[in-house]
Amino acid sequence: AAFAKVRADKEREVLAGHDGTWVAHPALVPVAMEVFNEHMPKMHQIHRKQQGPRISEAALIAPHTGKITEAGIRTNISVGIMYIAAWLSGRGAVPIHNLMEDAATAEISRSQIWQWLRHGANVEMEDGKISKMNTELFDRIFKEEIEKLEDQMSAAEFRKGHFTEAAELFKKTATSVDFIDFLTLPAYQQLLKYA
Repeated sequence: AAFAKVRADKEREVLAGHDGTWVAHPALVPVAMEVFNEHMPKMHQIHRKQQGPRISEAALIAPHTGKITEAGIRTNISVGIMYIAAWLSGRGAVPIHNLMEDAATAEISRSQIWQWLRHGANVEMEDGKISKMNTELFDRIFKEEIEKLEDQMSAAEFRKGHFTEAAELFKKTATSVDFIDFLTLPAYQQLLKYA
């Protein structure tokens, strides 16, 4: 199942015009190579004309119009915190929920939360009702997700795993008045405290 998922991901990339890819483990190199060799017989795809939609500047900053769910907020918070904790522990790429994640995942997670808070986005709650994304909703879900993480490990593991600091960093970068350019900037300052 994992190899099929990787294969599908690599097919999506090569068909989108990518000239190369990365894999999370050396055993996946043959899978990626097979897909790229099949769909990209030349050294690059510069000759291919991309027919995708033209994206305007306005579209890049317009609020998301799709459905935002409580489950999505929970995932962003928990995955963001788990990744930051791993990063603070010295791991740059980590498996979370059977996917290989890196700093981009945490960046996307906290950036979406930040934008949804700024725009008071509508959130489809688990009970089917619609709520506005605001600090009260964020704080409640954030607290519940921290409690779930705490329940998955001992207090010592939580502390040694840098989960407290990770949660603080996630919250700070997801709720700041001004958007913080990169999550890793304040995270690096935290790393320096460990030295």
